[in-house]
Amino acid sequence: MIKRDFFSKILLIVLSLFFSFSLFGQTAEQDSVIVAKANVEEKVEHSPKKATIYSAVLPGLGQAYNKKYWKIPLIYAGFGTIGYFIHWNNDNYKILRQAYSDLTDGNDETDSYKDLEGAEYYDLNNPTDFNNFKTGLSKQQSYYRRNRDLLIISMVGFYGLNIIDASVDAHLFDFDISEDLTFNWQPAVQYKNTQYVYGVSCTFTF
Repeated sequence: MIKRDFFSKILLIVLSLFFSFSLFGQTAEQDSVIVAKANVEEKVEHSPKKATIYSAVLPGLGQAYNKKYWKIPLIYAGFGTIGYFIHWNNDNYKILRQAYSDLTDGNDETDSYKDLEGAEYYDLNNPTDFNNFKTGLSKQQSYYRRNRDLLIISMVGFYGLNIIDASVDAHLFDFDISEDLTFNWQPAVQYKNTQYVYGVSCTFTF
């Protein structure tokens, strides 16, 4: 009776240990699965679509998303420079347009054209000087208007370039460029048209 109780206790202890290790193994396996899932979820793919939208909404924001922060000052310096020359050409265009209007309206009280640099060299009572001055105002007016319009187009193009740059950088963000670039060559033999052809086999590793 004593032996039976002793073996029963031993058997109970063994079974308890077995189930304990089994439960521990299952828990560890579940934990490893959870960790693996967490690692998969943490790896978020870099989105070119987001970079494109960000740069379209606010220039430079896509570059920040791509972690190319050094490009942001260049982008705004470009916009600032183009914007300055748009404003400068537009101001000159408006001054010359007003001067041309004052010159041709027949009203002696409107004489803003007299404030223009070089106007003092023209005798506007002389028909030849008057026509030359009028033609010069017309050409200069067209010159500044054309420059302004071209710069506005350049601004739009620069805005589009900002979006393209962000999109391209985003596509290459996860691209793995290995430093191990090797070139190997070795003799090679190919059987072609019932005869052996000897040559060189080249292999690039990158």
